[in-house]
Amino acid sequence: MPSLSTLVDNFNDSVIGPNWGDSYGGVTETGGRARVPLVAGAYAGYQTGRAWTLAGASIYLKTPTLPAASTGTDVGVHFMITSPVAGTGIGFKINRVTNRLRMQSNVDYFDAGAIELAYDAVNHLWLRLREDGTNVYWDTSPNGSTWTNRRTLATPAWVTAAVDQCAVDLFCYRDAGVTDYAEYDNVNTLSDGAVYTAAATLTGDGAATATAAFAAITGATLSAEDQLDAQARLTAQAEAALAVDSELGAEPAGSDTGDVDFAISRPTTGWVVSAPWR
Repeated sequence: MPSLSTLVDNFNDSVIGPNWGDSYGGVTETGGRARVPLVAGAYAGYQTGRAWTLAGASIYLKTPTLPAASTGTDVGVHFMITSPVAGTGIGFKINRVTNRLRMQSNVDYFDAGAIELAYDAVNHLWLRLREDGTNVYWDTSPNGSTWTNRRTLATPAWVTAAVDQCAVDLFCYRDAGVTDYAEYDNVNTLSDGAVYTAAATLTGDGAATATAAFAAITGATLSAEDQLDAQARLTAQAEAALAVDSELGAEPAGSDTGDVDFAISRPTTGWVVSAPWR
């Protein structure tokens, strides 16, 4: 079930979100706020679909812009959680004619036991409704962080009976007077990070010009200032086949003299001849 604690909107995208699909009376999202016009004799409001739950939930917001009383005798800014039964709901009313803040639990559009305070634009800037399974609480705050309880009431039976059937209605009405508007903001959030769309005229201190750079790829004919001669260099390669014959043998009868040539002549001085050649 969608708890009202999970309904969050800071109205900064200039588009009425899908959670406010039952809005009526020409409301707009302007300047980061939910703007509700007050046109004599007409109701207008930001309203969710009837699919939310107040049981065990908390919802808060601020009212930064309020309408003037002008010549009206009934000029009101409302923050209400409504049940499926018409005229039954819990919430606040800022009465701009009497300058009173009314905390009400209506049945058939009225609460004989409602509590009213002199409205303080600083201390009552933020308004909160919450339910804890036993009671319903009306709280106010100057900053959305420090809260003061202004009324406590035993939880009406319809709060638990109407699970997933409640709606949030941020509506305004004037019976007479000059058309103006009220604004609501920061539903369940203190974050006010903005998304703004604006037109701007940009000027430069100087004129910027661009210079084109050309790159060309061309063919070129190259000529030498002197004549270049080429000298031939011959390299010859030859192949040769080398063969070696060798004979190795052993003479069993003694020294091999077969490969020794003897020259026989008369002995000369200084030579010594030994046996067997004496």
